[in-house]
Parts: sequence; C-alpha cells; structure tokens
Amino acid sequence: MKPLPFEREDALQLDNQLCFKLYAASRAVIRAYKPMLDQLNLTYPQYLAMLVLWEWQVVPPAQPTVKALGERLLLDSGTLTPLLKRLQQLGLLLRQRSALDERELHLGLTEAGCALREQVLPLRSQLLCAQGVEVDELAALRAQVSQLLDRFMALR
Repeated sequence: MKPLPFEREDALQLDNQLCFKLYAASRAVIRAYKPMLDQLNLTYPQYLAMLVLWEWQVVPPAQPTVKALGERLLLDSGTLTPLLKRLQQLGLLLRQRSALDERELHLGLTEAGCALREQVLPLRSQLLCAQGVEVDELAALRAQVSQLLDRFMALR
C-alpha cells in the first residue's frame, strides 16, 4: 500500500513544509519593504494599520475602533495599543474615546496621515518593479493564500 503524502519519510523535512515556505516568504517580503518603510518612518505592522485606516477613509466602518482594526488585521489590542500610540506620536493618527462607550477607542487619520498615502503609492510601485514580479502572478498567489487563510480561520 502506497503511503499518503504526510506519512512519507520526507514529510518532516523542512523544505517540504508549507508553513515554513509561507513564513520565509513573509519575512523576505517584509525585508524587501523595509527600505520603503524606513523612508516613511514606519514599521511593517504600522504600515498595515495605515493601509486599513486609508481604506476606512474611502469606506468607513460602522465603528472605526481599535477592536475593528484588530479584527481586520487579525491582531489583539495588546499588540495594537503600542503600535497606535507610536502612530499618534508621529502625528499620523488620532485616538479618541467614544462618547457612548468609554471602553471604545475611535481612530482617525490626521492630515499628515492622509497625506502619507500619496507618498506610499510611488514607493510601492518602485518596490514591485524592482522585484520583477508580474502583477497577474501576484494576484493569483494572493488569491491562493487568501483561500488558505479562510480555511484556517474557519477552524477557529
């Protein structure tokens, strides 16, 4: 009887682990973004938060709260709080207690936070061009990883 792929002798080799390939690819992408983010004085997690806040400028959520941002980024408030404080210190973000519920902290962009988006667009284009990756290839990969993430999130 032929062994299943996960029962084979090489099943535990590092290079055969999808989780390792995803982890290594993620680290490589973040490393590639670093020069661009250094110019913007942002860390990668701060950049991700800014992406969501820029999205919210176009399509506002029902409640632009830390909780909503955490759900969108798949991060807890303990991780987000120092990140958001730093964005506020940089003058990019406003944090304000809700008038209806003091436990809720509402988020909004400052003028500088909105303006930063315009600096990101050309830098991001340069980054993608420098990597020589085809846009269609990235879109297909993003769709596959999104499906994988959805499957794992459904298990929670």
